[in-house]
Amino acid sequence: MLASLNGGAHAAGAPVKIGSALPMSGFAAADGIEFKNGLTLAAEEINAAGGILGRPIQIEIEDTKEMGADIVTQAMQRLIDRHSAGAIINGYNVGTNMVEMDVAADNDVIFVHYNTLISHNTKFLSDPQRYYSCFQGDPPEFYYGPGFLLFLKSLIDSKQWNPPNRKIAIIPSANEYSIVIANAIRDRLTEFGFELGLYETVPFPTNQWGPTLAKLRQNPPAAIAVTHFLPQDLAQFMTQFLPEPTQSLVYMQYGPSLPAFREIGKEAVNGVIYSTVIGCLPDEFSAAYRKTYREKFGAKAAFITGSQTYDGLWHYALSAAIAGGASEPNNKEQTRKVSEAMKRLIYRGVNGIYHADPKGQSAFCYPTQVKDPSLGMAHQFLQHQDYRTDPKLIAPPLYAIDAMKLPPWIKA
Repeated sequence: MLASLNGGAHAAGAPVKIGSALPMSGFAAADGIEFKNGLTLAAEEINAAGGILGRPIQIEIEDTKEMGADIVTQAMQRLIDRHSAGAIINGYNVGTNMVEMDVAADNDVIFVHYNTLISHNTKFLSDPQRYYSCFQGDPPEFYYGPGFLLFLKSLIDSKQWNPPNRKIAIIPSANEYSIVIANAIRDRLTEFGFELGLYETVPFPTNQWGPTLAKLRQNPPAAIAVTHFLPQDLAQFMTQFLPEPTQSLVYMQYGPSLPAFREIGKEAVNGVIYSTVIGCLPDEFSAAYRKTYREKFGAKAAFITGSQTYDGLWHYALSAAIAGGASEPNNKEQTRKVSEAMKRLIYRGVNGIYHADPKGQSAFCYPTQVKDPSLGMAHQFLQHQDYRTDPKLIAPPLYAIDAMKLPPWIKA
């Protein structure tokens, strides 16, 4: 499609500067590297197709280190002032309160991110005209809550799981993302036939799970939902859980998708279930991307993470070509044209479908928010069944390639 829009042009004109504010150092550096990899691969492919109407893409990176509002704001502004970035495509940055949207609005640049926060939607709706150029490339974290409960109910209904009780223990860490998800689970438990067994907030970050595990063992739940997301901490939970496990399904948030979770936890992670509202689908459509990504960046590279910025840049490039050219800083007319094209284009990427929800310019979530899989990004549930191989996609049914296996610590 892009090559057709380019009319055979070669990417040889003045470069289109694409900025990215990423945690290239600090505790989230592993993700920052993968986000950069996704941008690098997408830029190479886009340039090979003629760039954006003959202009090659050039990626500029600013390190957000330990993140936070001030650091991320400064990094975003440097991308605009020093590099003339007309579009900024980030992975995630924690602790920002979505201040990035103000930087984008003040400079009329396209901003795409994967913070996965309902606060993006709230801020967008507070002034849609001001934040017209701001897009969240995936559904907000709120949908993890009802999506998780719907998943558990489906396991019971399909007789894949016979829970010993209806209690769910919820363990968030002290950050916005984790707490929003935890509260979304807690607030809708009874609607799905469950009850609260424990709600325990732990520090962020943490690797000392002993006090929490003691409470779980005193009042064993049917399922444990850990909405903390750092992979090294979650691996430590499992190594400390297994010496005296409860007969509970263990669900964890995001971190198990990263190689560090398996590398640290090894056999202890077998049986863990996790989910993501965005991640590279293990389907035929993404096969070429997955193969190329690991050939280029290594056999252990996390293509499921790099896929986010990869799709974000492709979505932007196609939309800019449709709109007649790339956006530039402080060029509101052209930036608005690109924004409108991004809203209209239902983009099928390696992560599935991006279709902009007008109530926030986030992706619609399938099946929790929309029932049509052609209009929503799949909320994927995966299970580590053998830590030496990639996790298995077990839900939703239209996308699943494997069935759930009872974890080895649960007695059938």
